[in-house]
Amino acid sequence: MNEKIEFLVKLRDGCQMLVDAANEYLESLAPPEVKENDKTAAVQETTFIILNFEQQQGVKLGEFDVAYKPNNIEDKWHHAYNILRNSNATINNRYHGQDYAYSYWLYGENKIYRQKLKPKT
Repeated sequence: MNEKIEFLVKLRDGCQMLVDAANEYLESLAPPEVKENDKTAAVQETTFIILNFEQQQGVKLGEFDVAYKPNNIEDKWHHAYNILRNSNATINNRYHGQDYAYSYWLYGENKIYRQKLKPKT
């Protein structure tokens, strides 16, 4: 039974890698004006909210949260991580949607960061 589960997990992960590669290639073919108009997130924030985050305090950043891979359900964590990786989400190019409460980014291995968005004025 474990061999079947292991096979299915590998198959799922392989398919996800194919989807991610196809999306990256499609995005690279899009004209610049389309890229400028499409700066909103494609997934609901619940993809990230379901992760277990730990509060942190930084001198420059102030309050922020970190989700560590070992402290989360593996497939949920990988799904969120892949979205951020494919979106090139960094501290300078954070991932968020129009109605998101937080912005999200990657830095280092096996960590997803988030910080509360400032209210729109």
